[in-house]
Amino acid sequence: MKIAVVAANGKASRAIIEELIARGHAVTAFARSENKSAAKEFVQKDILDLTKVDLAGFDVVVDGFGAYMPDTLPLHTKTSQHLADLVAGTATRLYIVGGAGSLYVDPAHKVQLLDTPEFPAEFYALAKAQTDELAALRSRTDAKWVFVSPAADFQADGAKTGKYILGGEELTLSGAGESVISYADYALGMVDLIESGAHVGERVSLVQA
Repeated sequence: MKIAVVAANGKASRAIIEELIARGHAVTAFARSENKSAAKEFVQKDILDLTKVDLAGFDVVVDGFGAYMPDTLPLHTKTSQHLADLVAGTATRLYIVGGAGSLYVDPAHKVQLLDTPEFPAEFYALAKAQTDELAALRSRTDAKWVFVSPAADFQADGAKTGKYILGGEELTLSGAGESVISYADYALGMVDLIESGAHVGERVSLVQA
């Protein structure tokens, strides 16, 4: 497939690009600074400056945007909505690297992970920003989006085990009772999702098996 990865210099994006290239997909990376990914095709451009023309002809767009400072957190919603606008009404699918805070911890889907007493206070603002991002996406039926939440412990330098569990809206635990996934295994799951074409208009989650 022909795949664009936006905000391509982030660690998760780079892991996804490596997995895509290893499987023979044609990848174009987009980032506002010089290319740090394995992609040979590269466009230096800020995510909010991208146009419909930039993304025309891609089968899939992967949104790896991440912001961590308080004043930039609203950009999670702003950037994914901008990308959704660009692919709206087309066959292009949009995959968002999401967060775990919005996962539900109860079968009734009333309580989200970020609202539990155990959730670390220092990550609450980020988790809330990504929860708001998902809520905004849920209101859209004009774009083929898929929001992919990692496990609660998302490990940048974790090993690639080659095994993961595909979950849905609820916090899923591994056989060891943990919510952990490495960037490498997340990338594996993300590319499997892209290749399957399933779960459009849904939030799914990935955790190590």
